[in-house]
Amino acid sequence: MAPTTADPAPAPTRRARRPAFHTLRVAAVQPLCEDAAAISFGIPEHLTEEFAYRPGQSITLRREIDGRDERRSYSICSPVGAPPRIGVRVVPDGLFSSWLVNDVRPGDTVEVMAPTGAFTPDLSQPGHHVLIAAGSGITPMLSIAESVLAADLDSRVTLFYGNRRSDTVMFADELADLKDLHPTRFQLGHVLSREPREAEVLSGRLDADRLAVLVDALVDVGAADHWWLCGPHGMVRDAQQVLAGLGVPAERVHQELFFADDEPVQPVRHEDRPPRGPVSQVTITLDGRSTTSALPRDRSLLDGAQKIRPDLPFACKGGVCGTCRALVTDGTADMRRNYALEPVEVDAGYVLTCQTFPVSDALTVDFDS
Repeated sequence: MAPTTADPAPAPTRRARRPAFHTLRVAAVQPLCEDAAAISFGIPEHLTEEFAYRPGQSITLRREIDGRDERRSYSICSPVGAPPRIGVRVVPDGLFSSWLVNDVRPGDTVEVMAPTGAFTPDLSQPGHHVLIAAGSGITPMLSIAESVLAADLDSRVTLFYGNRRSDTVMFADELADLKDLHPTRFQLGHVLSREPREAEVLSGRLDADRLAVLVDALVDVGAADHWWLCGPHGMVRDAQQVLAGLGVPAERVHQELFFADDEPVQPVRHEDRPPRGPVSQVTITLDGRSTTSALPRDRSLLDGAQKIRPDLPFACKGGVCGTCRALVTDGTADMRRNYALEPVEVDAGYVLTCQTFPVSDALTVDFDS
């Protein structure tokens, strides 16, 4: 990726407030399938406004493991107005997912950050929303689908959902109930890669070829207002390819990744070492306070600056969640990976600090913008 430089263009509005962590009590744990569960949180009255969310947003959970501050982001799967609920699937050797699915019980407390994210529809505008998801990518889609259908009787939703087998489908009953509640406005297509379906097109991976057939058969592309993609990198990439080939305008396509399964993830680095080699004088602004320090150019801005500003926001450190988003207001930086920012944000000078490295001798980065 070419170096990213500050741009005088108006910055897009994305974050209305700086979220903070709060201790929330688990209200319910609902098994979804063998390796997944939905966890609901109770919100105290004094935090009701702070935890109000838009469909498609996520919350970040934090816990200390072996003296380390570990964080993970999970999309909210409940409709707007309901207490926040997340869907979690166990990841092999996952520090968080195994704990949440197997060990957490109602009444336990968890540190939770207020909702964030721009993967959200405008509920004030009726339209046809096409959702394409695989695996645990269904979690924000369920929130979007329920919220869109409840907001306006003229809105419609089409969902293509890929899984391995029927017994691995998260929220299968809730999706069926939603279909029964809105039979003419909610179209649902389950695609299973390891279990035959009656329709051959629904048997196999939700790849570019199969998606092209499904869209051609079931969607009036010209009448679809928004396309929402969520799942592994390969599926999202295939969907983008199909939609680009159909001439869908880029501004109508929105994506969110749960993980980048076929590319290396920037590792979370906990070592504390002095700068070696070239450095940049980097000024970090967060919560109205600015701090300047010499940071190494061979470490990301987030990793390099955490020693002097331990309050910097982050979650995945993989360029996926967007929690560490900030604006480069002066100088040059190199963002090497981005799965969270929209093109208009990158053009305006926003970066993911977990994937961005200093380039110029002096650099100013504003987390408050």
